[in-house]
Amino acid sequence: MLESTNISTLAKYFPNLRRDLRIAHLHDKPEAFIKKSVKAAAYMSLLLTVILFFLLPAFRSNLLLPAAALPVVGFLSFIFLMNTPLGMIRKREREINKEVLFAGRYLLVKMESGSPLFNSLIDASKRYGICSKYFKEIVDEINMGVPIENAIENAREFNASEKFKKVLWQIVISLKTGVDVTDALKSTLKQIASEQIIEIKEYGKKLNSIVMFYMIVACVMPSLGLTMFIIAAGFLQLQISSIHLGVIIFFLALLQLMFMSLIKAMRPMVNI
Repeated sequence: MLESTNISTLAKYFPNLRRDLRIAHLHDKPEAFIKKSVKAAAYMSLLLTVILFFLLPAFRSNLLLPAAALPVVGFLSFIFLMNTPLGMIRKREREINKEVLFAGRYLLVKMESGSPLFNSLIDASKRYGICSKYFKEIVDEINMGVPIENAIENAREFNASEKFKKVLWQIVISLKTGVDVTDALKSTLKQIASEQIIEIKEYGKKLNSIVMFYMIVACVMPSLGLTMFIIAAGFLQLQISSIHLGVIIFFLALLQLMFMSLIKAMRPMVNI
């Protein structure tokens, strides 16, 4: 059993964990999340060490190796698990950024047509994917008696997307100062659209470089290298088995997958 004092000590090293958990929509308390991560890291390190013990002869011949690997793997597993909220936050940010412009425009159209802000938020909470969840949270807080400014401010503070924060911030400022919400929202959405156009242009420039590098490293070099290797093996009378070719094909496929993942990760999640 993990002592609460040890968990509290670990929690001091992660001061932003409570906020990260809320932004990631994980309902665990920081202490409970750390406790789960410690247990999962212990199981993962033990399992991996046992696998290495049976697969690698060096582990069986020298018991100091698995004993040394156990804490290292456990520590790395713990750090990985503690960063899962940040990974979920980045994923939610990309999802929200893809929809935020259309969700904001929908909210703007509803208000320009004469619908009150609260009714517009209710309609938006039923429309746009992951953004609708944030609108629904605002509506639920307002229904529980929270002032509309405070409800929107809470949603802004614990939001994964900076673009969506701008939309909510303009609404809050307009409500507090008495300025027309539609004018401020229209200006913010125009700014977000401009930023997304810039992101697309920057992605195009980066993509040209990546494609050139991909053609050289993943297409030209492997094909020429494999051809020269086969010719050299023929002159040197080296035996090339299907296993060797299978290993080469595996690494080429891995290289292709790496480039595909890189291009996908670089792609801006925007819809104009």
